[in-house]
Amino acid sequence: MNTQAELEKEVGTIEPEKKSLEPKKVKIVQVEIIPVGEKKNLKVSCTIEHPDYSEGTIKISSVAYLREKKVVTTGLWFNLDKEDKIQKGTALALFLGKVGVKTLKELEGKEADTDLDGNYLCFKAY
Repeated sequence: MNTQAELEKEVGTIEPEKKSLEPKKVKIVQVEIIPVGEKKNLKVSCTIEHPDYSEGTIKISSVAYLREKKVVTTGLWFNLDKEDKIQKGTALALFLGKVGVKTLKELEGKEADTDLDGNYLCFKAY
């Protein structure tokens, strides 16, 4: 296309197609801890299989849970207490309890419910 002709293009009126998966029970196939951002804070990332997604796997690293009677969505941040265990009361600890496991490794092979946070899937722990 001629570059000059592109300068004459107007804004379209067609809404973009939003491809969002419905919240369903998913299977966790892999769990990893990844460094995020400038400070390299550690976050848990779960590779999951969604029943409606046939193109492979998806990664989820956030969870929706109840805090003060409201649903809050936050990242699965990996924070340890002074005994070098996952910090009690964190979103990650609540998610592990909801799934019924004690360690991150035990998540692999488990099923978990999901919810929507905008257009993105997150785990549901409420």
